[in-house]
Amino acid sequence: MKNIIVILSILWGGLMLAQQTPAGPQSEPMAIEGATAHLGNGEIIENALLIFSEGKLTFVGSANARIARPAKVINAQGKHVYPGIIAPAKSLGLIEINAVRASDDEDEIGEIIPHVRSLIAYNAESQVVESMRPNGVLLGQTTPQGGTVSGTSSIVQFDAWNWEDAAVKVDDGIHLHWPNAFKRGRWWMGEDPAYKPNKDYSDEIEKLKTFMENAVAYNSTQPEENNPAFEAMKGVFNGEQKLFIYADREKEIVDAVVTIKDAGVKHVVLIGGYQSYKVTDFLKKHNVAVLVRRTHSLPEADDDDYDLPYKLPKLLTDAGLLVGLQNEDASNFQTRNLPFYAGQVVGQGMEKEKALQLITGNNAKILGIDDQYGTLEVGKSATLFVSEGDALDMQGNQLNHAFIDGREISLETHQTKLWKRYMGKYNSQK
Repeated sequence: MKNIIVILSILWGGLMLAQQTPAGPQSEPMAIEGATAHLGNGEIIENALLIFSEGKLTFVGSANARIARPAKVINAQGKHVYPGIIAPAKSLGLIEINAVRASDDEDEIGEIIPHVRSLIAYNAESQVVESMRPNGVLLGQTTPQGGTVSGTSSIVQFDAWNWEDAAVKVDDGIHLHWPNAFKRGRWWMGEDPAYKPNKDYSDEIEKLKTFMENAVAYNSTQPEENNPAFEAMKGVFNGEQKLFIYADREKEIVDAVVTIKDAGVKHVVLIGGYQSYKVTDFLKKHNVAVLVRRTHSLPEADDDDYDLPYKLPKLLTDAGLLVGLQNEDASNFQTRNLPFYAGQVVGQGMEKEKALQLITGNNAKILGIDDQYGTLEVGKSATLFVSEGDALDMQGNQLNHAFIDGREISLETHQTKLWKRYMGKYNSQK
């Protein structure tokens, strides 16, 4: 028992090592000059000049422009400037170490719990969140997981004292994990691991339909008793919130969208959509955006194209859908690889600036924060970073500076500290 307590104390002590002190408000105008600016909307400006004051971009254009520079100018000749990368639908800040239950707050008890709010559980001092920033991932949608209707997400920026400071958009959407039409046997219990039709699929859908109908009825009257679950659904019916549906197979996608639209939900986003390329006309008809999961994965079926996960974002984009990238990996640490997932799509023939949009401008549109984030435009937030090279490439993604709302944030993390420590050790032994 003593050994267990010691181990947990060490682990929890590691959690309590706070992240870098959040940066204060921007105190003076700043400029970044000479870099290649990737605007996040498909456009590039060579030898660019960006000026920002009080957290907002006041000039985005050529460095040849005859405009007064502020006193503080960052010389970024030969470097690249990008809008901050946005990570949607992840439990960042809700779970730190899987093996330590006290640090895991991504899943609540219950199957249909739309009233559970992830934001109030968000840990702004998470070392996992801190580790996103050196790769340019500066914002995210902190999202509950588990159950059928998991709860309500919020969008946060990754340099804050607490969840109140971190909040960018509060309670932006509700997340629904659509039932699987097929289930795989539990091989560890001696069952056949092959996929078989889910006998309960129709009943599970009927349960969701009933919940939706009751929620609509509840929100169209003046109920005598409060029902938090029904009350929480009001925003998806009046258009104030989006409903994020997790589904992969063709049948599940069609069933989900038809059911949800028939219930009166205004805005639907599909997460995953592994077979969504088969129903692109259907998704366009219902104005459904798609957040494709990580491109660094293997095909799910033996008869799938070997490169389907690599090229899926391009197939959907070419079909005219609004597409963003999301990371399905169970480990939140892998979310920092979002820029490299976009780089993978470049290898499948997508133009580099369009691939960048998958993790910046498009994700901002899908999450409903494109009025302030996702692109480098005058009047928008100065949330951006400067990289030595191509940010979509592992070798080029080396950040020199990063800003959130004009505040220059630290790029130091527990990982960079360890790297410096042990590099010093090895160098001293040469």
